[in-house]
Amino acid sequence: MGRVSDVIKHDHRELEDYYNKIVNTSDHDERERYQNAFAWELARHSIGEEIVVYPAMEKHLPDGKDLAEKDRADHRKVKEQLKTFQNLKASAPDFMPTIRSLMKDLQEHIQEEEEADLPKLEQALSEADSEQLASSFQRTKMFVPTRSHPSAPDRPPFETAMGLLAAPIDKVMDAFRKFPKE
Repeated sequence: MGRVSDVIKHDHRELEDYYNKIVNTSDHDERERYQNAFAWELARHSIGEEIVVYPAMEKHLPDGKDLAEKDRADHRKVKEQLKTFQNLKASAPDFMPTIRSLMKDLQEHIQEEEEADLPKLEQALSEADSEQLASSFQRTKMFVPTRSHPSAPDRPPFETAMGLLAAPIDKVMDAFRKFPKE
């Protein structure tokens, strides 16, 4: 599985790939499928970081509380944008401007996370601790909501409790959504 920074970067590349597929097709059906995949992955990724990674930053880094709070603030903004985006029709006139704006803010967050936050965290963790954190992050993503719920709490234990309530509903609704045929 690798270190925690490896699994987080993998998710980032996947989100970038979905974004590229959304903006590089004119087929509304394909666009809708990747819109759903993008929303699904970003919602799970964000909550996984908030439940697993940010508490580890707070615990292991001297400035971890400040870093985690800034990252949570970034997530709140992105979750608001994702909520709007996930509810748009692929044919809507504001579809492309919305995903472009969302991705611009997300890219800034990704860059800061990959260039500053994750290297600091990795330096503070042993390899075994980083691998355990990666495993916990991946496991957590299996049980969290798959859509953006920006009004939900963004800190454990309240985020965990709300996620356990929202996740089953999201997963049932996912059965009726179109996803890429990969």
